[in-house]
Amino acid sequence: MTIEPYTAVGVVPHIRAIHRRSEIAANLEHLHGLCSFGGVFGSALGLPVRLIAIPEGSLQGFTDEAEDMDHELYAETCAIDIPGPETDIIATWAKELKVHIIGQAKARHPDFPKRFFNVGFVISPEGEIVLRHYKLSPLYPVEHSVTPHDVFDLWIDKYGRTLDAFWPVADTPIGRIGIMMANEASYPENARGLAMNGCEIAYRSAYPHPGTSSGMFEIQNRARALDNNMYVLAPNAGAYYGSIDATGAIDAFAGQSMIVDYQGRITGEYRHGGNASVVMSTIDIGALRHFRLNSPWANWAKDLRTEMYQLIYEKPVYPKNLYAGRVPFKHKEYREKVTLPQIALMRSRGIWHA
Repeated sequence: MTIEPYTAVGVVPHIRAIHRRSEIAANLEHLHGLCSFGGVFGSALGLPVRLIAIPEGSLQGFTDEAEDMDHELYAETCAIDIPGPETDIIATWAKELKVHIIGQAKARHPDFPKRFFNVGFVISPEGEIVLRHYKLSPLYPVEHSVTPHDVFDLWIDKYGRTLDAFWPVADTPIGRIGIMMANEASYPENARGLAMNGCEIAYRSAYPHPGTSSGMFEIQNRARALDNNMYVLAPNAGAYYGSIDATGAIDAFAGQSMIVDYQGRITGEYRHGGNASVVMSTIDIGALRHFRLNSPWANWAKDLRTEMYQLIYEKPVYPKNLYAGRVPFKHKEYREKVTLPQIALMRSRGIWHA
């Protein structure tokens, strides 16, 4: 099937941190305006807008992380269900604008009572949720959400030991979409997992200061796109308000919103921090597919020496099933019981030296 080039838009919203689920409505109202703005102005590139990406944190903020909240309390009072009222509202936008929308929320899982995960999702122009991705690599030690690796054995029992269980990809009429939100893209393995499952467009958002101002965000975005010959959509957040009623904001993300093509080139950017706006660029899936199938050299995935690379991962590093039987750690406890022991492990194996 031929996919005509189109415009992708990443919204750059102000975010208000919530302390109860009902407060999400204020963020949704703001996001709707930005999505509508992007849907109109994105067409200024001469191609129809068919994809809109909303940064991580846009619905709820980062209260659980910034305030070191109790996990079970956050699950009860702030986490949402997917599908649920909030994603139903976003689905009306997708139908209204005739676009796919990629978003994220801290959400509960029916099989893990009193817990919440960090979930990326894709909604089709028909209003259907066509992809759910459970974040694999939070920004430790601050994030309190559970990951599939934290309940690894239970996750395998439910979803199987497959790429789809950890790096699902939605095969849509505008290309194959996957998610590696925020810190997931700090690990090359997450991008490669998506790519080896067929991903052509990867969502990567949002990322905080100083990781953006230091250049880390851009380096990672471009490297993940180039190494795997896929587009990376990386809109970042704008101003951050610590509560729904706060009058003062912090530019906690420092801008650097970008869209990167399958050869690692930035094709759309909005570098400013603290403002609400959009970033946009052309997506040409036909050109990407032609490049993957015809490049004699720079389509590297075809040359993976997998038998050899498996040696790197034979010894486990980060402990699996960390939260299979307990509530996730808070900041201080995590540092003492996970971060410092992990550093000691790397030293004991002779990988790192003092």
